[in-house]
Amino acid sequence: MITISLVMIVKNEEAFLKRCLDCVVNLMDEIIIVDTGSTDKTKEIAKEYTDKIYDYEWCDDFADARNFAFSKASMDYIYSCDADEVIDDTNRMRFMNLKTALVPEVEIVQMHYVEATGSSVLNAKSEYRPKLYKRLRGFTWIEPIHETVRLDPVVFDSDIEILHKPATRHSKRDFHIFEKAYNKDKYLSDNLISMYAKELLKCGDAKDFEKAAEIFEEVMLNQKITEEQLIKVSCVLAHNARIRDDETTFLKYTTKVLVSKPCSEICLELGEYFLENQDNDEAIVWFYNAAYETEPILDILSQGKAPRLGLAQCYANIAKDLGYNDFTEDTATNSDTPQDVSAILELHKRYLNEAMNWDVPDEQE
Repeated sequence: MITISLVMIVKNEEAFLKRCLDCVVNLMDEIIIVDTGSTDKTKEIAKEYTDKIYDYEWCDDFADARNFAFSKASMDYIYSCDADEVIDDTNRMRFMNLKTALVPEVEIVQMHYVEATGSSVLNAKSEYRPKLYKRLRGFTWIEPIHETVRLDPVVFDSDIEILHKPATRHSKRDFHIFEKAYNKDKYLSDNLISMYAKELLKCGDAKDFEKAAEIFEEVMLNQKITEEQLIKVSCVLAHNARIRDDETTFLKYTTKVLVSKPCSEICLELGEYFLENQDNDEAIVWFYNAAYETEPILDILSQGKAPRLGLAQCYANIAKDLGYNDFTEDTATNSDTPQDVSAILELHKRYLNEAMNWDVPDEQE
């Protein structure tokens, strides 16, 4: 049986820490808590489970904090856990079975990460995430001739499900860290570009977009970016331009995407633009493209609920322009309702129902 160090980074988690630790305490051989500046009873709760509690001066760098925390572990494997995670009885049993059966060749174990509420980055209800790491990794020579060292880790996809139950989203904190990371190095990696853009489209407000636009415009000017990065950055800049009524900039970034690889996000932006400008016919074209003809690159909602609501609104506007304000089923099927209006009301009903019944997929593709 392998041994496991539980490693956690915490700050002001008195509302969740006991719930989390009760779930996993019997599965762990060592519990390490790294506190980044709690002012509540977090450390007092932690002391009920372990004496390995360390203080870490927070510097807006989760990687540095996790490296510090991992350095304190001493068991075969390290389980990285956040205080707002929960493991139920079924999955505790699965975890124990894994602990008993895991072969030492496995270096990373992935587990299903299940969101209890909407995620700031996830485009599904769950996805595989690496959660269990071999503490000391050895190197193995492979290939019978022209031998080489195996560099890719051995990864096992387990059946364990971890439920993420945060009280609130952390996007405001994340936006600050994105901004600080860029201002430090004047560079954003491919991963940070993607994560920053995702969180903006899912959770950002006008001020968040304004700050991000300054950064992404510099990224486009000063970094050598790929076509995919260009599309992601342009989606953010187009949205920022639209909500600020900057038509020239909006046209600049929407066309960058359309001549490269159209995506649901940019089609949705165009649909919203034409809807705001009371051009329902043109808005319908772009909402339809967002929902049915293109794929999302950042936010699955841009292909799902949002464009269908946009389509429903467009057809409602058209019906109102024709003098009809009653959108009930009886009105649509009433023999006194003109045929063209009845068709419009049916389309309104169809897209509204689709929007209300749409849901994010169970698994991340």
